[in-house]
Amino acid sequence: MKTEAIILENDFVKLVPLSLENFQYLYSIAKQPKLVQYSPSAIETPAALENYVKIALQHQDAETSIPFIVYDKRISSYAGSTRFMNINWKNKTLEIGATWIGREFHGTGLNTQMKALMLQYAFTTLHMEKIEFRIDERNIASRKAVEKLGCVLEGVLRNNVYLLDGFKRNTCCYGLLKEEWLMVDG
Repeated sequence: MKTEAIILENDFVKLVPLSLENFQYLYSIAKQPKLVQYSPSAIETPAALENYVKIALQHQDAETSIPFIVYDKRISSYAGSTRFMNINWKNKTLEIGATWIGREFHGTGLNTQMKALMLQYAFTTLHMEKIEFRIDERNIASRKAVEKLGCVLEGVLRNNVYLLDGFKRNTCCYGLLKEEWLMVDG
């Protein structure tokens, strides 16, 4: 299976497979109000979070997703979740998304560390040629974060995703080609 359980880690962060056995470590983070305000996903209650994980695991079984639980090694604490998603093996593209970490982890460099691990793995082990990020147009912090990684804004999908509050967002599509990543990372 192309989406077998993998663990990615460095000195700062450890990404382990998200599962029905470990997702409960995220309850206290997932219940933070409006943590995923720019996302169409519901995670704030234990039942909603369990459903979120079940859907992620269904996508993993279909080999289109690899979900992770995020562990901050510096403070020995679970921090959130992220995943490789919309994996297209034929065209060698995927998205890094469904990322959310507790507010106490914002601005600590944790997100940058986990994205660096994921980019490295996607390009070198999964042999992807392009990585994409889809971000609510209003989410300036996330947009700046992917721009720092070298991602290029490729376009905006207008009014394409309904959020939980009924708002229909515009989605910024960012991309990073393998050769661009090699220039930044190399």
